[in-house]
Amino acid sequence: MERLQKVIANSGFTSRRKAEALIEQGKVKVNGIVIKELGFKVKSSDDIEIENKHLKIEEKEYYLLYKPEKTITSVKDEVGRKTVIDLISTKARIYPVGRLDYDTTGILLLTNDGELANILMHPSFSVEKTYIAKVKGILTGEEFKQLKKGIIIEGRKVIPNRVKLRMKNKEKNFSKIEITITEGRNHIVKKVFESLNHPVESLKRESFAFLTLEGLKKGEYRALSIKEIKKLYALK
Repeated sequence: MERLQKVIANSGFTSRRKAEALIEQGKVKVNGIVIKELGFKVKSSDDIEIENKHLKIEEKEYYLLYKPEKTITSVKDEVGRKTVIDLISTKARIYPVGRLDYDTTGILLLTNDGELANILMHPSFSVEKTYIAKVKGILTGEEFKQLKKGIIIEGRKVIPNRVKLRMKNKEKNFSKIEITITEGRNHIVKKVFESLNHPVESLKRESFAFLTLEGLKKGEYRALSIKEIKKLYALK
């Protein structure tokens, strides 16, 4: 048996926080009875209604997408731009785990498993993400030292797990830097390099935990294996 709000969240219907609010507002029924208790536990055979709509428990699906540029990391977009959901053929109500900017490419996970999504996004589990940033200018040795020691962004220090120079082009005045972080704040990689006066010209996420883009081209995706899913859960 599992808590009612967890079952609702894991179904992909809404987040756990919103599920709790719906329960407290008396908008959730179990077997025809209104439930307002957040600790209430349900069985898989129980009939759950949310605002008089029966909850459909979907099979869990897990995808790894090579996100292309000019794609919104969202379930839908108000102005009709292409979203990452548009790239995956499924009827399940999947959603992205975290986000990548509109112009950022690379690895993105999508699922309807709320529990796993929470594990992967929660800062306490320190999931590593590796990016390749093409930045304006050539970083000096002193700037590399500063980067490795940590950069204060909005009052909090960002300390990369690893930093490596991939290439530099003096003629065209740019560098490619590999940076591995566990941070999840919005635009954090861009903000780190902007603070060093080396604005990011393009950004690609090459890996997420142990997962890579091997075998995929931009816009392509694949389902995760059972072994990979178990390994992701083990990060907890």
